[in-house]
Amino acid sequence: MTSKWVHGIGSRKTAVARVYMKPGKGSWAVNGRLLHDYFSREKLAKTCEEPLAMTGNGGRFDLKVTVRGGGLSGQADAIQLGVARVLAKIEPELKDVLRRSGLLTRDPRMVERKKYGQPKARKRFQFSKR
Repeated sequence: MTSKWVHGIGSRKTAVARVYMKPGKGSWAVNGRLLHDYFSREKLAKTCEEPLAMTGNGGRFDLKVTVRGGGLSGQADAIQLGVARVLAKIEPELKDVLRRSGLLTRDPRMVERKKYGQPKARKRFQFSKR
């Protein structure tokens, strides 16, 4: 293992996260803030930590994350994918475990675009026969 930062990118909806990981004591910095300060909801912080917790690497790595775009939920999922990808890069034997649990799969769902002549993507204005 190397003591240099290893880089990976994760994305979800319109959020993109750049994740840097190196061996350390388990500290997190998301956009210069602590993980639990950035994500005030416990569920979102747990989502980010899931790949590390599942592989038993909870306190072994220091992480530096830059995330932009989207909302908090999309950002948390983008960080999760980025962490899983970096973990698979650092320790290739974990790739199968991460793949089986679905952590290396990018979620393709996006917001459908609004169409002209309609108030939203699928909603229509009220039809009037006469």
